[in-house]
Amino acid sequence: MELRIDRQALVPVVQQIVDALAGWIRQDAVQPGTRLPSIRQLARENLLSQSSVNEACERLVAQGVLAARHGSGFFVAPPPSSSYEPSDKDWLEDTQITQESVPHSSQWELTLGCGGLPESWRESDDLGYAIRQVTRTDMAGLFSYSTPMGLPALREQLSRRLKQFNIHADKNLILTTTGATHGLDLIVRTLLEPGCCVVVESPGYSKLFDLLRFHGIDMIELPRTPRGPDVDALQCLLATHRPSALFVNSACHNPTGSSLAPVVAQQLLQLAKKHAMLVVEDDVYADFQNSTRTRLAALDTDVVYVGSFSKTLSSSLRVGFVVAGSSVIARLRDVKGITSMGSSRFCESVLANLLASGAYRKLVQRQRQRLSADMAAVLQVLEDADWEVFGRPAGGLFIWARPPLCDYAALQRLAKRFGVVLSSRTAFSPSGAVSDWLRINVAHACDSRAQAFFRAAALDRPQLS
Repeated sequence: MELRIDRQALVPVVQQIVDALAGWIRQDAVQPGTRLPSIRQLARENLLSQSSVNEACERLVAQGVLAARHGSGFFVAPPPSSSYEPSDKDWLEDTQITQESVPHSSQWELTLGCGGLPESWRESDDLGYAIRQVTRTDMAGLFSYSTPMGLPALREQLSRRLKQFNIHADKNLILTTTGATHGLDLIVRTLLEPGCCVVVESPGYSKLFDLLRFHGIDMIELPRTPRGPDVDALQCLLATHRPSALFVNSACHNPTGSSLAPVVAQQLLQLAKKHAMLVVEDDVYADFQNSTRTRLAALDTDVVYVGSFSKTLSSSLRVGFVVAGSSVIARLRDVKGITSMGSSRFCESVLANLLASGAYRKLVQRQRQRLSADMAAVLQVLEDADWEVFGRPAGGLFIWARPPLCDYAALQRLAKRFGVVLSSRTAFSPSGAVSDWLRINVAHACDSRAQAFFRAAALDRPQLS
C-alpha cells in the first residue's frame, strides 16, 4: 500500500500516515473487518519507521476508525451504532450543524461548517512536551491558583506576541481568561447594562448573540461586507440609536472569512469616538492569518481586544486574554475574581512554555501554510462549480458561499448523499433570519466528500428530486 508520504511537508509524518490510511478506508469504501497490512510491511513499502506507522494506527484506533486485535494486527472498525446517543460534539456551537442533522450525524459524516480545525490537524508532540515540563518543574502550576491578572510569565509572552500585530500593551494591561468566551462574558457583564443596545455584525458569531441575550442586551444588526462592517449602514443606525458598544471581528471574520480594510477601520473608530461607543474587537482567529492585517486595537488604545489559543492550539486548554486600558482591566479583574476565582495556572504555564520555546510560533506557521493551500484549492473548486463566494478570503479558516442550487431541502438531501452535514441557516443571524449562504471550513472542504458535493451542486448537474 503506497501512502505517498511527503518528507518535505510541514505536516508531521505520523499525521500524514493517519490521513493516508483514513483516506484509503473512506475513498475505497473498505469493508469493516478488513485487515490492514502489517506494521512491518507498511513501514518497509513506504520507507518508514515501524514506530511511526504503529503510532498512526494507534491514533486511528483512538478515533474509532481502526480496531486492534492482540496478536493479529489492525482492522477496519465497524461504523458506529445507528442508535443515537447525545455526545459533547452535539452541544458545541462550532459544529454549526442543523437541528435536523443532529440525530443522524456521526464520526463518518463531514461537518462542512465546523468552526475549528479537524482533529487530524492537531499536533500533540510539543503540547505533550510542554505539559511534562510543567509537571516536572512547576509544582505551583499543578496545585495553586493563578494570580488575579493571570500568570505573569504568560502575560509577558503575550505582550511580546501582540507587538507582531502592532498592538503595544504592557503585561499589566493584559488579563488572562478561560478562553475568549469567558473574556466576552466578563466584558458584557462588567461594562454593559441590561436593557442597553449594542451593534453586532450580521452574519456574525452566534455564541456572542446568545451571550448578549442572556444578559438582557438588545442587538442592532450591522451588515458585514468583504471589507468589514458596512460603515454607511452604521452611520444610519447611529442617527436613530445610541448603542453602548460595537462588537467586531477584524481578521478572518467568522463566518465570512473577510478582513477589515484599513480605511474602514479608521471610519469605524471615528464613529465610535464621535458617539462614545465602546469597541470590542474579537480576534480569536488572528494566528490563522499574517500579522500585517489591520487591527483596531493597534490604532486606538481604547479598543477592548479579545484573543484566544483554543482554535490554534487546543480547545481543552481554554486560555484566552483581554487587552484594555488600566481602569477597564481593573474592573474586569475584580469581576473575574468574584465569578471564577481566576483561571487555570496549569494551562497558563503550559502555554507560556510553548510561547517561550518558539514551538507555538512554528505550529501556527505550519497551520497557515496548510490553510493557504487548502483555501486556494477550495476557492477553485467552488468557482468551477458556479458557487458564489462572499469576497475571496486572503487566509484563515472560512469561506462564506452560496450554492447555485437554491432549494435548501434539495441541497441538504444532496449533501447527505455525500456524507456532508451543512452549516445552520439561522445561527449566524442575530435575529435568526434564514440565509442561503453557508459557512465552509476550508480545512474540512478539501475532503473528497466535500469536493464531490460542491461539483454535484453545480448548475449543469442534475439535482436530486
